[in-house]
Amino acid sequence: MSSTTTSTPTVGVAPARAASSDQVPAPRGRRVHSRRRHGFGFWAVAFAFLAVMAFATVPAPLYVVYQARDGFPTFTTTVVFAAYGVGVVAALFLAGHLSDVHGRRPLILVSIALELLAAVLFLLWNDVAGLVVARLVTGLGVGLLTATATAHLGELRVRATGSSASAQGASVAAGAVNLGGLSLGALVGGALAEYVGQPLVVPYVVFVVALAVAFVVVLAAPETVDRPEEPVPYRPQRMAAPEGQAGVFWAAGTAAFAALAVQGLFTSVAPSFLGTTFHVTDRLAAGATTFGVFAASALSQIVFARLSQRRQIRLGLVLLVGGLVVLAVAAVFLQVAGFIGGGVVAGAGVGLLFRASIARAGSLVGPERRGGVLAATFLIAYAGLTVPVVAVGAALLVVPTLPVLLGYVVFVVVLALVAGTRLAARAE
Repeated sequence: MSSTTTSTPTVGVAPARAASSDQVPAPRGRRVHSRRRHGFGFWAVAFAFLAVMAFATVPAPLYVVYQARDGFPTFTTTVVFAAYGVGVVAALFLAGHLSDVHGRRPLILVSIALELLAAVLFLLWNDVAGLVVARLVTGLGVGLLTATATAHLGELRVRATGSSASAQGASVAAGAVNLGGLSLGALVGGALAEYVGQPLVVPYVVFVVALAVAFVVVLAAPETVDRPEEPVPYRPQRMAAPEGQAGVFWAAGTAAFAALAVQGLFTSVAPSFLGTTFHVTDRLAAGATTFGVFAASALSQIVFARLSQRRQIRLGLVLLVGGLVVLAVAAVFLQVAGFIGGGVVAGAGVGLLFRASIARAGSLVGPERRGGVLAATFLIAYAGLTVPVVAVGAALLVVPTLPVLLGYVVFVVVLALVAGTRLAARAE
């Protein structure tokens, strides 16, 4: 590793000279690193992304344990979950775009540190108030990470391979790690809660170790963003669409909102639905259900990565709508296999629709603005993870479970069809 610095005006643009054929020209004011170091950085950031997103869903199968211990209603579960969503949205709005100015790596490290703090809070302060605070901190870390890591993975991969075409593969990896991590956390949390003593302790201890490792390896990842030549005044994330791209931007954001609304159902109240409607109280089953939905989301992105964006969106809509219809019918006729299977099929559609939405939004601008546009898109998407779920929790206070579930399905299906159809019409 060399400590030499170079001065280049734009991220990802090579200067005329490089120290050796294996070295990658550094962004302005940054250190030069080899292609191999950038390749390692890609996997380090991917691991950190996976660990943080997995930690975000560890509590999903544990809510029923907290609920049984403390006797609080399902609405309280949605409030705890909503705290997570509020944290994500707040971080995206206040700081999700700052990596375009201050660098990708610092924000990723702060994100991991916040997740470590949340894990300690879960261990030491696990009454309802503590759960709300821990989930809020978890959301803050995730909000800092999602857009930043997505942009960083693409830039690291391009620098490691020397080919801008490799950004497409990095986009697939980012989407798979994002949703795959969410699936892994739910499964690990459920399995540890079911088969290991102290279900409200061991899962968090495991992730303290994983997150600590992630923090260390990210320290070795190269930076890919120019240092600013002059101080840049702070401003919150703007929700304005890129100039001339309003239709595509809002269609992408709304489609991502609908996609994550499905995921919100399975990371908040679905375990309660399983327990109250289907009388399935096994912790591993609750975690496995969430795992199946998110794993299908991650797998579909990999399997159908070669399809055009338009075909991914259309196939995603078919799977999402079809899966939710099966889920709703199964809920009416009390068929637990159909409920879970429909969720998995819908999850596969979520993966395609979500990835295509994020990729389309990110393609609207150049690298120097990509972090901000991605942060804005994730901000809209994570509102879908929060707002509908809180509405469900409130509705459950006065309306029976089945009508609430059916209403939720209708809402998501209509939103996905409207936004997805418009996005497909503008995709390539």
